[in-house]
Amino acid sequence: MPSIAVVGATTWGLTLTLLLARKQYEVRLLVRTEAEAAKIRKSGFSRLRGIMLPPAVTVTDSPGEALQDVTAVILAVPAQTMRQNIRLVAPYITRAMLIVNAAKGLEVDSGKRMSQVIAEELDPSFHANVCVLSGPNLAREILDNLPAASVVAADDEAIAKRAQELLSSPNFCVYTNTDVIGVELGGALKNIIALGAGIMDGLYYGDNAKSAFVSRGLTEITALGVALGANPLTFSGLAGLGDLIATCSSPLSRNHYVGVELAKGRPLKEILASMDGVAEGVDTTRAAWNLAQKLGLEMPITGKIYQVLYNAVEPCQIAIELVGLPGRHELAGRRWGLFSLFSHRRRPQ
Repeated sequence: MPSIAVVGATTWGLTLTLLLARKQYEVRLLVRTEAEAAKIRKSGFSRLRGIMLPPAVTVTDSPGEALQDVTAVILAVPAQTMRQNIRLVAPYITRAMLIVNAAKGLEVDSGKRMSQVIAEELDPSFHANVCVLSGPNLAREILDNLPAASVVAADDEAIAKRAQELLSSPNFCVYTNTDVIGVELGGALKNIIALGAGIMDGLYYGDNAKSAFVSRGLTEITALGVALGANPLTFSGLAGLGDLIATCSSPLSRNHYVGVELAKGRPLKEILASMDGVAEGVDTTRAAWNLAQKLGLEMPITGKIYQVLYNAVEPCQIAIELVGLPGRHELAGRRWGLFSLFSHRRRPQ
């Protein structure tokens, strides 16, 4: 059986650890300290409602022990700590290992995707083995063995298929894609829209307004994706629309929760301090807004969410504007590349 290293005791990292252990894989979970490792060994995954540690899982704070002779290493850490974590494990990565990014975010300072961050810290000969996992994957449902689907993307389809085989299980269907940019951006940028969806729900604006907002949000993040080299069709798939539906509608979504609480008038710092886990959309909003400014790209929804998060604008002041009034052609925006891709062409007579 394959052996897999999972880096990060985040909720998603623990979920992937259990998912792989259920396949009878040998799983090595790399955590930050020996104290954290000892706590997990003793009490199991307590943050996941007392789930006990399966026999197939080893917990360690030693990168060398975790990565020794593994088939794949899965990085399931917060986006803003990805660089320091990949630096930690890079000396133990070999050319035979798959390197799977399972984080959904952008590095704030650089605006780079996680696979770009990973690649910058690795020997170039390892770059072909880097792939990304994304999709509508609410951890609690996967832990409860409810059916779910995801997509794994790599530049080389053969690498994506290798990862697909490792990650797929009867209740976790994994599809493949070669659009790494689109899959990764879909997973990261949807969190911005989930913050806004939470605001809409927190203000009781109704399903019509929320549906309009989510649709406009999808168009906006697709425009940024296209500007950065993604295939627009990827945003209609699992990593785009699929993840957007789950994150904008479920009470299990941390980003949606943050939006709801902002609408209630709670300060952002207080909300984040009360949470067990990271709401990636907060940092991703800043990174995406900075990217849009550099590109001269119009991103009105992202700009409004940015104002709420970083300029202390009250959600009720921008809520109506989030829907997109006043209206115009729905594919039109400054420096958007969408209109030419989807505009109607008359058939020859």
